[in-house]
Amino acid sequence: MEKHDSGFDEASYDDKAIHFSHTVIRFCVKILAILMMLLIIWGVLDVVYVMYMKLSSLPYFLLSISDILAVFSAFLAVLIAIEIFINIVMYLRDDVIHVNLVIATALMAIARKVIVLDFTKLAPEYI
Repeated sequence: MEKHDSGFDEASYDDKAIHFSHTVIRFCVKILAILMMLLIIWGVLDVVYVMYMKLSSLPYFLLSISDILAVFSAFLAVLIAIEIFINIVMYLRDDVIHVNLVIATALMAIARKVIVLDFTKLAPEYI
């Protein structure tokens, strides 16, 4: 894939303020990547905890539909966080936003919302 020219290569900085701004923004994006990594680890631990709690409660090793949806929701939330992390890493690597990856992430988030909808708890106006 050809790299998009964003106009922010090091040689084209005439203004020190723009160079500083770009450096600060890239630093902030790196911080976001680290925070997203921590969130993914936290999410995986939450999935393990939710599965353990659901499987260890009476009746043992039996999940109801709402239990399955709770575990499924936690799984999908972690997968969406991973997709967002990949978006951040791709931005740091290429300095361009990959539209197809962003659309795939958005579609996964929409699918998660539709999959975990509980029609017994939602009012018709919400939908």
